Amino acid sequence: MIQRILLEHSVRQALSRSRGVVLIGPRQAGKSTLAQAFVPRTSSHYFDLEYPPHAKRLEQPVLALEGLQGLVVIDEVQRQPDLFPLLRVLMDRANTPGQFLLLGSASPDLIRQSGESLLGRIEMIEVGGFDVQEIAIKSSAAPGDAWQDAAVKQLWLRGGFPRSYLALTDGDSMLWRHSAIQNHVQLDLPQFGLNAPAPAMLRFWNMLAHYHGQTFSAAPLAQSMGVSEPTIRRYLDLLTQTLMVRQLPPWHENLGKRQVKAPKIYLRDSGFLHTLLGIETAQQLQAHPASGASWEGFALEQVLRIAKPDQAYFWATHQGAELDLLMFKGGRRIGVEFKRTAEPRLTTSMRIAQNDLKLDALYVVYPGEHRYPIAVGVEAVPLWGLVAWQTQ
Repeated sequence: MIQRILLEHSVRQALSRSRGVVLIGPRQAGKSTLAQAFVPRTSSHYFDLEYPPHAKRLEQPVLALEGLQGLVVIDEVQRQPDLFPLLRVLMDRANTPGQFLLLGSASPDLIRQSGESLLGRIEMIEVGGFDVQEIAIKSSAAPGDAWQDAAVKQLWLRGGFPRSYLALTDGDSMLWRHSAIQNHVQLDLPQFGLNAPAPAMLRFWNMLAHYHGQTFSAAPLAQSMGVSEPTIRRYLDLLTQTLMVRQLPPWHENLGKRQVKAPKIYLRDSGFLHTLLGIETAQQLQAHPASGASWEGFALEQVLRIAKPDQAYFWATHQGAELDLLMFKGGRRIGVEFKRTAEPRLTTSMRIAQNDLKLDALYVVYPGEHRYPIAVGVEAVPLWGLVAWQTQ
């Protein structure tokens, strides 16, 4: 098992500042396992609302929670929305010593309830699958070591969901992911109050996999599915709100150039992408036409997880210049390009982006071993180099 040391540290830091912390993420991303590093599931301070005996204990929430001291964990908190007003009152009482760690499957309702009822009282931490930092911590090997090379390839192929990444075989991993996708469409979305026909939603998700890494246009998808463009946009928003899809917004400013204004679409977990594309093995992935786009999306997610920018965009002009990722962090403009090549080189598009966007730094992330300068202000960074990467 992989211990999530960095996430544990983030939760401890948040609890040192706030009366409440919300862990939000997809099902099976590891939220419950993380919470049990703080409060054992057998403790009277742990409530899992998907477990009937625990749910029964919260049928009278005032009696159950008011007298508890120390840290209280409530898992799948979105199942009982009437708890939020009570939690607000308990967090506001100066004489109530308890703290709350709330776990919820990503849904619009959970975000709305947290925002409306607990605004200013909580910190929210997103819990996704494993990333390259976490699998690197498991090993003391140096970057470029054979173990790390195999581990990152497995992470790319299988994605970061713990049961998928840690499965005994690629086939077992594929079966788990296929089931997880079916469950998300058939069980999770209706439970979250997101009313969309399961077969249509699954078909849309499959079609969306073929648009991974491309700018979004609702028209061709609407035509293929025989529904309206607003319906397609609603489907996209549902998958975005449940953290299955990332809509990377475009950046545009007054440059005297026509710039792209539609978002780019990425499936956030590479393993789910490969399942929807029918890719089961590393050999199939290497030979697949979507291999380059898959690696770009995988590397982009790693950068966003590790760099934690204040804002993130992509940039493109209708004349052909583009930048895969534009991050704003600490008042600086950081550009990132993703190149699945052994020796990335400076391109005209990079130079245009560097000049037009006035970048403070431009990094080219690639699947190699060495970090080296490409040009003034442009540096090649291997994917494993992100483990110690500082955008400074």
